[in-house]
Amino acid sequence: MAKLTLDRKLAILSDAAKYDASCASSGGQKRDSRDGKGLGSTTGSGICHAYAPDGRCISLLKILMTNFCIYDCAYCINRVSSNVERARFSPEEVVTLTTEFYRRNYIEGLFLSSGIIRSPDDTMGDMVRIARMLRLDHHFRGYIHLKTIPDANPALIEEAGLYADRLSINVELPTDNAVKSYAPEKDPDQIRRAMADVRLARESRKERSFTGKRPPRFAPAGQSTQMIVGADGANDATILKTSTRLYSSYKLKRVYYSAFSPIPDSSAALPLIKPPLVREHRLYQADWLMRFYGFDADEIASATRDGNLDLEVDPKLAWALSNRHLFPLDVNRAERENLLRVPGLGTKTVARILTTRRHRSLRYDDLRRMGANLKQAKPFITLLDWRPRALSDIADLRARFAPPPEQMQLI
Repeated sequence: MAKLTLDRKLAILSDAAKYDASCASSGGQKRDSRDGKGLGSTTGSGICHAYAPDGRCISLLKILMTNFCIYDCAYCINRVSSNVERARFSPEEVVTLTTEFYRRNYIEGLFLSSGIIRSPDDTMGDMVRIARMLRLDHHFRGYIHLKTIPDANPALIEEAGLYADRLSINVELPTDNAVKSYAPEKDPDQIRRAMADVRLARESRKERSFTGKRPPRFAPAGQSTQMIVGADGANDATILKTSTRLYSSYKLKRVYYSAFSPIPDSSAALPLIKPPLVREHRLYQADWLMRFYGFDADEIASATRDGNLDLEVDPKLAWALSNRHLFPLDVNRAERENLLRVPGLGTKTVARILTTRRHRSLRYDDLRRMGANLKQAKPFITLLDWRPRALSDIADLRARFAPPPEQMQLI
């Protein structure tokens, strides 16, 4: 077999990395090289892009170290039985690509994942070596996100956290039964133990020693996880409840949802349940409601159809439509928790409402200036000069928000 060039490896392994999510860097430790002693920089703003094979300059070099893998997960394009072109970077090649792309102003950091080669320890050891060389040998101060391997030696994962801004360990699928069915080499209990170890390592390093010194920071941007949706029969209610447990148990920064796309030669092994990208989008919206708006999974699920989110309207609007008896709310009197449940009112708008109404009563135009989405909000609120009247009673209120039907193409 002909030896692959570095450019060809990059094309293969950057394309293979598109299935990996969770590349946001918000919360990372602030480092920069303005003192002239280092290379690269990172800030608290989100860095969630990658370097594409078509030459576009994006913020994050997002690659696999290799797409060779000894596992045979039915949903994964890189599984051992898959007929795909394989490639592998050496640790030195990844370091070279990262530093050279940074010098050319293509990237601000590295997102690194990998298939499993030889053994989990060997693979994790190479990933740690890459992060260590970047930080210690090249003084790289940009963002580093490592997709860690739960079966690897805990000492390797602990070392990875000393060099990476964020660690992530994939839970793979929403339920243990699904993991056992479609990824038999992976152990859900081991995945949870590894996630718990990362949480404990982060918490233990927040405390000062008896001498008053703080230990080295461990994965300062926290940990995240990725869940494939649509590869098994789990509905959205089950997915959201699983996410709630993950957030609570492991103090995750994010749960990322990845819509499953059937792999041509694996259709016999998996149910043909391909969620459209809009389903993935609705799950992110529901996740946002749980993290910032005070909703819980059961509340969101109560407005679902057979446990699945409404694909035509967003989850907040779907909840409001199914709880019409709670509306309309008086914007000048309602509590913050209730205002956050009004469609069209975001957290910033609600904060402005609370600040302004300490001094005067609000009118319709005030909400417009505050940035409220009044097209959605007006059936659910009252103000000094606005009452929805018939809007709050009409039976076809949902139809006003749902997209109009489209004529299907016959040819």
